[in-house]
Amino acid sequence: MRRSADELAKMRKAGRVVAEIHEATRAVIRPGVTTAEINEVAADVLANRGARSNFLNYHGFPAVICTSPNDMIVHGIPGDYVLREGDILSVDCGAIVEGYHGDAAYTVGVGEISDVARRLIEVTERSLWAGIDQLVAGNRLHEVGRAVQKVAEAAGFSVVREYVGHAIGTAMHESPQVPNYWPGTPGPTLKTGMVFAVEPMVNVGTFDTYMLDDGWSVMTADGKLSAHFEHTIAVTDNGPEVFTVL
Repeated sequence: MRRSADELAKMRKAGRVVAEIHEATRAVIRPGVTTAEINEVAADVLANRGARSNFLNYHGFPAVICTSPNDMIVHGIPGDYVLREGDILSVDCGAIVEGYHGDAAYTVGVGEISDVARRLIEVTERSLWAGIDQLVAGNRLHEVGRAVQKVAEAAGFSVVREYVGHAIGTAMHESPQVPNYWPGTPGPTLKTGMVFAVEPMVNVGTFDTYMLDDGWSVMTADGKLSAHFEHTIAVTDNGPEVFTVL
């Protein structure tokens, strides 16, 4: 769906709130902090900005952010997990402003982290930006996944298949999906006004996954580290515009 200038303006506002949540949560991540405490920081930003969470109560999800440490890929539920030196943590969050959604994620190290963890985080973020670069009018959507996959696999990592990016607007998850790998077909032609959430999930080992009994938390099948980065981006006449940065 192509969004009007007024709709895009509202999505910019939602994206800015998400970026502020990222900034505020990054500032408190350190050894000894619980993931529940990080969730409270995010809730405070939403309240102060008069925005709503698009995560809270989404199919029953109980928090305003997802916090996924180490070998947890996505959808971790904030709680009593205490961050430790050497952990990596993915934080995924969103906001609704005037009925329009923003959605973004980042992964960060807790204190001093291993060389492989540092490289995983760097490569995953670089793969996101490689995908974003493909969001140009006239291009085909699934070139995004081809670009993500090329960066991740060139570094010796794997790209998760079961969970993908998506279009976004008046709902958090809209069609079409945006795979983080080349699915074999080029997908729809991109047009100005389309908005997508691109979100590579990259693993040190296999791309296979399993879900914990909580019905949310997705883990790497081999117990190796995973990282996750995401932005909300519009296709514009001047190239991709990222809404979820300050």
